[in-house]
Amino acid sequence: MEELVIRDADVVDGTGADSYRADVVIDAGRIVRIVKEAAAAGCQRPRAVRKLDAEGLVLSPGFIDMHAHSDLALLRDPDHSAKAAQGVTLEVLGQDGLSYAPVDDRTLEEVRRAITGWNGPGDDVDFDWRSVGEYLDRLDRGVDGRGIAVNAAYLVPQGTVRALVVGWEDRPATPRELDRMRRLVAEGLEQGAVGLSSGLTYTPGMYAGNAELEELCRVVARYGGYYCPHHRSYGAGALEAYAEMVELAGKAGCGLHLAHATMNFGVNEGRAPELLALLDEALDAGADITLDTYPYTPGCTTLAALLPSWASEGGPSEVLRRLADDESAERIRHDLEVRGADGCHGVPVDWETIEISGVTDPALGDFVGRTIGASAARLGEAPWATARRLLVEDGLGPTILQHVGHEENVRAIMRHRVHTGGSDGVLTGARPHPRAYGTFPRYLGHYVRESGLLTLEECVAHLTGRPAARLRLPDRGVIREGHRADLVLFDPATVAAGSTYESPRTLPTGIPHVLVDGRFVIEDGRRTDVLAGRAVRRGPT
Repeated sequence: MEELVIRDADVVDGTGADSYRADVVIDAGRIVRIVKEAAAAGCQRPRAVRKLDAEGLVLSPGFIDMHAHSDLALLRDPDHSAKAAQGVTLEVLGQDGLSYAPVDDRTLEEVRRAITGWNGPGDDVDFDWRSVGEYLDRLDRGVDGRGIAVNAAYLVPQGTVRALVVGWEDRPATPRELDRMRRLVAEGLEQGAVGLSSGLTYTPGMYAGNAELEELCRVVARYGGYYCPHHRSYGAGALEAYAEMVELAGKAGCGLHLAHATMNFGVNEGRAPELLALLDEALDAGADITLDTYPYTPGCTTLAALLPSWASEGGPSEVLRRLADDESAERIRHDLEVRGADGCHGVPVDWETIEISGVTDPALGDFVGRTIGASAARLGEAPWATARRLLVEDGLGPTILQHVGHEENVRAIMRHRVHTGGSDGVLTGARPHPRAYGTFPRYLGHYVRESGLLTLEECVAHLTGRPAARLRLPDRGVIREGHRADLVLFDPATVAAGSTYESPRTLPTGIPHVLVDGRFVIEDGRRTDVLAGRAVRRGPT
């Protein structure tokens, strides 16, 4: 007898098709039978060892977070309710060109320091891997050899590759260095990565020219992966930056997935239709493009990410040296406040929009939840003095919310035909962005039920079937016989994000059950002790 039957569920299958009522039978981690309208037909109901009554609940595929920063969280936190409670059953890691494989000892320490704000220092993690394959194996083992809370895929991070081969200098790669970077990308894909990411406003990835990036994308194309750039500007020059990535991927013959595809800052208010027209023209010409967004207006990054690229050359220790030097610090201030630093997307910084969301030193906790402008006024000093103090005293650790988005742009982009969902959720800090805990229920509650911007079937397809297709996962993302039983049961009348800017770690409501590989990770609204997640490696081309 099979293990589980979910009875009388309203199935929204992830394809965008109309929902239907059915009994769904699960065994050995897969969907083995779907019996539509079983009760109304009066036929023999499917039986199993366990029966779950789903009357009034929607059964959908598990949600796929196309842009996650859980690279260390999955290894240190067996609970991981931040994602499991949202119905996320698969996260895509290695984002924005910076993560922890492939590395050597030197590069690992540099990267750990550079992205402390994203993932914490990692002192509680045993970094017993160096290659992409070893990191994926580590995810398989997970916590104490028992696995991880949800599944995870990985993108080879181009900035980490460049740090490993070239270092943190702002210069072109030599032919020999470029050849080694191509080999590292190929090895990562052979070992199971699904594509390549870049962070082109983060060092050292931003030092790569387009010719270098195109060569790496040609490797990705050979393996059937995709390129996921955090491109060179989301502010001044955003449209040009999007067009640059579309052209680059087209030349390389590589699939393109645009990370957190926003149109931020005052210069881009109301300009989402221009971006969508650019994408539609490329799509109509045959381009392979998808994108992800989070359903909020503020952005989230590290305070150090705003600095001009010249100030970050040489790596974290050089950044701190320049910040300690008054002459260099004044030059940084001028670039930030007057010229518009490339790290701040070419827009002069408005310190009233920069809210500190986390610090690594508890002694600096009073700055959390306040903007740089407000803290500076409280201290009776210039905003740059406050920002500089935080960067130096917290060792580049502060994370920020950047309140620069526009709701009309968010709404327009999420309706697009190639849109998928991604939280871009940074889980560290005292007050992280609420998107880390609320992205997927917010889509279902706010943008489906409350505003009607998307139908339920459309929205679920954006969060499941479409991302699974981008990842080339033939047995995930759709409710179909033979597919993996990564599933979510939610109440469409009550599902909602609980997280807010004041209480960002509040869990969602209306999601009573989540299954990974046919096993309950959330049951009756509570986290179980199940660790059914594993590394999901690149599918066939």
